[in-house]
Amino acid sequence: MKKALRPAFTATIPVLCGYLFIGFAFGVMLRDAGYAPPWAFLSSLTIYAGSGQYLLVSLLASGASLATVAVMTLLLNCRHIFYGLSFLEQFHQMGNAKPYMIFSLTDETYSLLCSLKTPEGVDPNAMRLLVAILDHSYWILGSVIGAIAGGMLPFDSTGIDFAMTALFVVIFVEQWKSSKHHVPAFLGLGAAALSLVLLGPQNFIMPAMIAICVLLVALRSRLGEEVAQ
Repeated sequence: MKKALRPAFTATIPVLCGYLFIGFAFGVMLRDAGYAPPWAFLSSLTIYAGSGQYLLVSLLASGASLATVAVMTLLLNCRHIFYGLSFLEQFHQMGNAKPYMIFSLTDETYSLLCSLKTPEGVDPNAMRLLVAILDHSYWILGSVIGAIAGGMLPFDSTGIDFAMTALFVVIFVEQWKSSKHHVPAFLGLGAAALSLVLLGPQNFIMPAMIAICVLLVALRSRLGEEVAQ
């Protein structure tokens, strides 16, 4: 674990920079909704779903029922099901850490794990676990700071929730620049755009994810050959 700490921290620096800001934004929004900093800490510790927590703020403010919160969170974060499928074997090898790895598989952590390069002499499983723990701690820290600052320094928070979208764009650009082959990216963009046009912004995520998975599985051999070249 000691050997893996430094490379894990280095790999998570982009997420650190992003999570501090979007976690901060969530903390401010939660405080504006009337919830004290301890709630920011507890929600980020136990829920840990960026877009889900952003949605949670509006649901809490509107007095939504627990059933509504559960269903909406499931629909919003169902894409994580597809993330987990690609790491079944790796997580199974991690023993007692498997439940936490499943819980902590956010969009950003998934992106890091997909392109993670383990230095020689470092246990890959230890590095994966540390990446997940560090990302989680960044999110908790950002949300608590935001909740505290939101109470001490009142300001107009209009548009602050766009921080999550901005982080997704940055991660996509980094993935694009680090890869020589962009077919998966084009497949994802195309499937998402088509699903958005046909189904609208409220219903496009799940069908788009299914379409992307089907396309990637169908083209797996061809894509593997291109990467190997």
